[in-house]
Amino acid sequence: MTDNLTGVWDGSFVQPGAGVVTFLATLIESGGALGGNVTEPCITAGCPLSTHNASIAGHRSGSAVSFVKRYEPPGYGYDKVQYEGSVNAEATEIDGRWRILGTAYSGTFLMVRSTRPAESVVTEERTKEPAR
Repeated sequence: MTDNLTGVWDGSFVQPGAGVVTFLATLIESGGALGGNVTEPCITAGCPLSTHNASIAGHRSGSAVSFVKRYEPPGYGYDKVQYEGSVNAEATEIDGRWRILGTAYSGTFLMVRSTRPAESVVTEERTKEPAR
């Protein structure tokens, strides 16, 4: 297994009543600490945002991965989500379950290491941002 999860990950989670939601995550691992960010579409009816941004903070121990995703800004039915999963032996996939803290909402998720370099993803995301 690789010693590091740092990189770009294409992900999806299954949300009851909404189906599959895709996201893009950039992970940074250092000494078992895991951080990064996530970009995903807003799927809530009436949401004034087309895209949600969130930060990730958690840890990895061997194949076990645990992190909390915090939406920035919180609201529109989004705040914090706990993720717990495991990394495959090649460190190319992370799968497991998510749950919204303090509720009964939960589901599955899958993250696959992207073959795109981080620089091209950042450039791609910037070109999608509306002009200010």
